[in-house]
Amino acid sequence: MAANVTTEHSETDTDQNQLVELVKDLKRSNAALQADIRTCEQYISRLDLQTQSEAFETASRMEMATSPGRKTKVRTPERQQLLTLEQKCHVAQSVLKQMTEDVKRAKDHSERELDNCKATLEEADIHLAEVKKECGQFDRDICKALQDKKCLTMSAEKVIRYIEDRIRTKENLIEKLHRKNTALVAHKKKLQVQLKQQEEMGEGLTALDFEQLKFENIKTRKRLDEQNLEHLDLKLLAVNALQALNSNKKKLQTLTLESDVLNSDIALRMKLLVKIEEEIKQAEEERNKAEALNGKLRGQLADYHVPHVLQYIEVKESHGQLQKSVKEWERKVEIAEMALKTFTKSWDKLRIAAGARPVPARHAATDSGLYGF
Repeated sequence: MAANVTTEHSETDTDQNQLVELVKDLKRSNAALQADIRTCEQYISRLDLQTQSEAFETASRMEMATSPGRKTKVRTPERQQLLTLEQKCHVAQSVLKQMTEDVKRAKDHSERELDNCKATLEEADIHLAEVKKECGQFDRDICKALQDKKCLTMSAEKVIRYIEDRIRTKENLIEKLHRKNTALVAHKKKLQVQLKQQEEMGEGLTALDFEQLKFENIKTRKRLDEQNLEHLDLKLLAVNALQALNSNKKKLQTLTLESDVLNSDIALRMKLLVKIEEEIKQAEEERNKAEALNGKLRGQLADYHVPHVLQYIEVKESHGQLQKSVKEWERKVEIAEMALKTFTKSWDKLRIAAGARPVPARHAATDSGLYGF
């Protein structure tokens, strides 16, 4: 019984392996058939319209040839008809050729779109550069003038005049571009006529001429690509130069502001220096005067001699006696003045009584000499 079970298991394992291999083979054959089907579908979908119209005409003739009352027997094929290797190779080659043509057309279309995008970008860059230039010129001519304190009295007429001048220049540029456009259109028509004539004459050209033209076209395309790369490099260089110029302009502005501040500081310091120099001169003059006075005093101090003590005592005693005599004479003068006043009053009364005028004060002062005071 155990031997029978093992044999049965081995048989089932071999059957399963065979089934797995069979399924894999079927999958591979299905994948190949699907690829063939896709290729055939592409080939059928890309058939020429003329062949399809011819097939439709032949089918309509066959239907007209068969009478309506007559029955036709449709024979079904007993077995499936497959394509031969030559037919498959022909279909694959035609599909490959059509796909290469599609890729070439897509490549040409993408190149045209890329050229259009590059031209649009170049036009946008030119327009952006013009706008930046106009903004910078407006800031330089109008905004900076308005920010300056000396030009606050600028009227709106100057701004309007500036805008009118810019509009006039743009109109002149538009007229110039319009004339250039008409000239280019005329040149284009002339070139189209020449190209048409060359195409009419090109019927007699050989394959060698076409190969030479093709080679020249490839060479010109390479040269154009190189020029485009050089143009891009120059554009990047111009952008870098513009960035460096803007940074240098900012640095120049900061340095000019610092220079103005330093110039004002230098002017203030120069004024202070002049003032300090004047003060130094005045101090020198005062110092010279003080030195002269000091020398004079030193000379006087050197020439001074102290008197003798006895002589000093005698002078001091004589000075005290003189002061006492001065005080006595001052007292005598006061008493004489009082007596003079009393005498002048009595004299005036006597004169008034006698009918004469009173003596003035100056005569009384002269009369005082009569009394010996």
